[in-house]
Amino acid sequence: MKIELIVIGKTNFNFIEAGIQEYKNRIKHYIPFEIIVLPDVKQKMPIQKLKEKEAEFLLDYIQNKDVIYSLLDDKGKEYTSLDFSDLLQDNFNYSRKSLGFIIGGAYGFSQDVYSAIPKKISFSKMTFSHQLIRLLFMEQLYRAISIIHKIPYHHE
Repeated sequence: MKIELIVIGKTNFNFIEAGIQEYKNRIKHYIPFEIIVLPDVKQKMPIQKLKEKEAEFLLDYIQNKDVIYSLLDDKGKEYTSLDFSDLLQDNFNYSRKSLGFIIGGAYGFSQDVYSAIPKKISFSKMTFSHQLIRLLFMEQLYRAISIIHKIPYHHE
């Protein structure tokens, strides 16, 4: 099974990008993994219009793909690290072709995206920057993989 992380726009902070690359290298030892960077909207426009434009890029990308997608969203279901590893393991067991996780732009997702992708995962009830959540997701993905493969990384 392949996992893909879809993000809107490039990572602007070197320290975040370095962490992402570190975990990406670790993850790729165990599973096929790819980060898809969709363009962000650089125009000045009302927030709702900006979210709709980002939704166009996102929905065009995922159209006709054989992937189970989840939005990373503060309104989603919260998981412990062990529960998240179980979620991944269940998907491995069902031989799904691909599993995708999506991080929106600075203002989140439009209603069109929520309608198209109803599954949501929350890392916390707190709000994190769309840049920082990329690194947090990568660490949790590696942690889940380490639990599945019994790599001495997660301590509980």
